[in-house]
Amino acid sequence: MFEQAFKNIDNVLWKEAGCSSELDYTEQTSWMLFLKYLEDLEQERAMAAELVGKPYDFIIEGKHQWSKWAAPKKSDGTFDHDTALTGDDLIDFVDNELFPYLKGFNQRADSHDTIEYKIGEIFGEIKNKFQSGYSLRDALELMDSLRFRSQKEKHELSHLYEAKIKNMGNAGRNGGEYYTPRPLIRAMIQVTKPRIGERIYDGAVGSAGFLCESHDYLRKGELTTSQLETLQTRTFYGKEKKSLAYVIAIMNMILHGIDTPNIIHTNTLAENISDIQEKDRFDVILANPPFGGKERKEVQQNFPIKSGETAFLFLQHFIKSLKAGGRAAVVIKNTFLSNSDNAACALRQELLENCNLHTVLDCPGGTFLGAGVKTVVLFFEKGTSTRKVWYYQLDPGRNLGKTNALNDHDLEEFVQLQAGFVDSEKSWSVDRKEIDQTSFDLSVKNPNNGEETPLREPQEILDEIATLDAESAEILAGIREMV
Repeated sequence: MFEQAFKNIDNVLWKEAGCSSELDYTEQTSWMLFLKYLEDLEQERAMAAELVGKPYDFIIEGKHQWSKWAAPKKSDGTFDHDTALTGDDLIDFVDNELFPYLKGFNQRADSHDTIEYKIGEIFGEIKNKFQSGYSLRDALELMDSLRFRSQKEKHELSHLYEAKIKNMGNAGRNGGEYYTPRPLIRAMIQVTKPRIGERIYDGAVGSAGFLCESHDYLRKGELTTSQLETLQTRTFYGKEKKSLAYVIAIMNMILHGIDTPNIIHTNTLAENISDIQEKDRFDVILANPPFGGKERKEVQQNFPIKSGETAFLFLQHFIKSLKAGGRAAVVIKNTFLSNSDNAACALRQELLENCNLHTVLDCPGGTFLGAGVKTVVLFFEKGTSTRKVWYYQLDPGRNLGKTNALNDHDLEEFVQLQAGFVDSEKSWSVDRKEIDQTSFDLSVKNPNNGEETPLREPQEILDEIATLDAESAEILAGIREMV
């Protein structure tokens, strides 16, 4: 229904001088899509109020409403090209009137969970990158053909938007920060088994893939009105530092059926974890925090285990943010399992002593396109210490890449075996007593591997070289900090 409109919008963006990457395409599509969604939402609310004889106060007022500047219509419903702004006039209005007006909602918002807050945060940092008002006019008319009235329409739009996010992730470099392969997310959810009534959190929310997939997982079957209301308002929570990721997360959740997502635009790590109270804790945490990032000294002061490695700080935040008995699944670089620096050792000790680290999923190179590092997923529960760690070495039997990405079938065996912690050629258990009590090394060492090592594919060797280069850069950065 809407696929051709999305393709046509991409064609307009591709010709636009101000947009040069998949990130730009997604960003520009997102702010227009958000304003079109707001227009449909407000029209729906206004009609509902009219039916019961009540007035409706529009959130977006006057000339800033979509129907006034983006898609003015004649009395017969056809597009009014005579009054529609275009060319330099349109760019001037968007840059100097519309965006400043929308940014001002920050001051008018009562709390983080209002639509006013979302508007202010989105337009506080995001920029219009269209240089041609004629291109923008074409894009707006195409965007106006999209509708959010029915669940079926939202469902189709969510699939098209997910495809756009995936393309952005596949573009490599910083695009990958926003995209975790959905089959991996679904496997993590199947292991943690969230339930309706539990609070689910991602403190490095990115494009909100974990929260959207959790919503789809919980939405299956017939739900009561009370359960649906719980899913809408009291289930999914997230925080995101970057403005582009924030708008993508909001839009992605809206398209998945969450009208006012509980996503806060903030630096999660700026919060001192000693200030986290019981009311701030969650039942389930699912996350893929950025790895390889570096945090300033003042941010590190918020954590008992000091480290410049962003992922190490996030892991401390997640452990502290879990309720007693809470479950977590967190993606992290595989070097975390064996690094000998004080922070890594102390964090592994913390995991083993204060949590039940029951499962480690070892992911193959190429799981994250363009990342250049190998990753593992840590599955743990808070409140009891670790007695035994079950490992699974994921081997899809092929080299992963853009045209051969991870799929749900690749993870079926892992999910099945993990349910009973079954040993196999790819899985094994390590007793806590076998783990070194000084280094707490958790390295993946499959005891079932034969002595004969098969010849490796060139791509696998290149992936390992990229991983080693990334590790070398990280070590050098640490040495420079000490000098």
